Amino acid sequence: MTPDPVTPAPATPTPTTLGQLRASGHQHRSVKAELRDNLLARMRDGADRFPGIVGFDDTVLPQVERAVLAGHDFVLLGERGQGKTRLIRTLVQLLDEWTPVIAGCEINDHPYEPVCVRCRRLVAEHGDETPVGWKHRDERYAEKLATPDVSVGDLIGDVDPIKVAEGRVLGDPETVHYGLVPRTNRGIVAVNELPDLAERIQVALLNVLEERDVQVRGYTLRLPLDVLLVASANPEDYTNRGRIITPLKDRFGAEVRTHYPIDLDDELRLIRQEAVVGWGVDAVSAMLPDHLVEIVARFARHLRESPAVDQRSGVSARFAVAAAETVAASAVRRSALTGEEPAVARVADLPSVVPAVQGKVEFEASEEGRESEVLEHLLRRSVADTFRARLGGVDLNTLVNRFEDGSVVETGELVPAAELLDSIGPIEGLAKLLSAAGIDDVDTPGLAAAGVEFALEGLYLLRRLSKESVDDRVLYGSR
Repeated sequence: MTPDPVTPAPATPTPTTLGQLRASGHQHRSVKAELRDNLLARMRDGADRFPGIVGFDDTVLPQVERAVLAGHDFVLLGERGQGKTRLIRTLVQLLDEWTPVIAGCEINDHPYEPVCVRCRRLVAEHGDETPVGWKHRDERYAEKLATPDVSVGDLIGDVDPIKVAEGRVLGDPETVHYGLVPRTNRGIVAVNELPDLAERIQVALLNVLEERDVQVRGYTLRLPLDVLLVASANPEDYTNRGRIITPLKDRFGAEVRTHYPIDLDDELRLIRQEAVVGWGVDAVSAMLPDHLVEIVARFARHLRESPAVDQRSGVSARFAVAAAETVAASAVRRSALTGEEPAVARVADLPSVVPAVQGKVEFEASEEGRESEVLEHLLRRSVADTFRARLGGVDLNTLVNRFEDGSVVETGELVPAAELLDSIGPIEGLAKLLSAAGIDDVDTPGLAAAGVEFALEGLYLLRRLSKESVDDRVLYGSR
């Protein structure tokens, strides 16, 4: 597999002065107008409006689109790992690729409508010769993780003692050091985990959302900010860690609820999209057959439904992604220790998931001490469910009969695929079994072994075969 070609850097527009910008026919639009117009254009063209977002097509995305079209600031509510931040970041692609700013402006004033003292003076002095710079849309997005130590100065601004020391009068607006929100003027500001922001700090955002200006200490600043403010929050945060104060909630134009993937297919797509498995600089270089991805997906879904798990905290999509990467890593480890190439994940790699992801799940207090037992049980259940879905209609009597004479097949995390296949010998109908498991192109022993081991584990879970663990090996035999 070859790397993707390097995307060339986008060309910066040519106007460099206010006069040239006017001559080019550029029209000034607000941020929300940009987002609205570009979203409508993508809708009409049938283009992907929110690339990389899986499972929200008929539920969350229509609500987000309505909020954007209405020009509303909005808050995304959902449990951890539901893609809230990823969704917010895709909004950047709805901005114009380039936008003009007065060169050197701290708050990105548009050359046609300067709002800060410095830029109004500059335009008054230089007129059409006012220097113009350009900002790419990626530079027009700012993200702040709300923590209790965030201050008003971080978000809005504060007096800069250095500017005062340089000789400016304390009441001069130019002594203000602007915070994150003004510095992202004419862009998108995202505040993650908004309820974690102290209530007195949330108050500082009231003017931003309603009057569209900022207040810094005793200064009377009228900076008509042009921003889209988007926030994320966990619904439980309203009553536990903190809350969004009522006046601030009232100023958001829309509230959008997110969720975990509803359909199994969406869960599978999400794992395949996000897991770093396969080719790549940071990839875990192993083949991960479809049936193993499905087992991991079902595992996450069973946990989200289990009464043993604290459902208020949720089971993040990152859980399934980390589990898939752990399974692949186990295959890579086997490959390095045994010399098996290429590395192919098998059912024998699944037990490595339990200790690796146990810390990602919050259990009910009554389950203290049983966490591993619960995870192992639900993992076995996921294997059984996947086996029924994929191989339930396949005649496996030939494989079961292979053990009638008391033969035993050895496998395990460090057993090479070739050794497993030699141990079990020729199997009639193997191609049909592998095809049902989702393995069509069997070009390596590892893929064949992955399908066979999946069938053996499924037959054991349905009590048609026996299974015994001896040291680091697993023995399958007749019941």
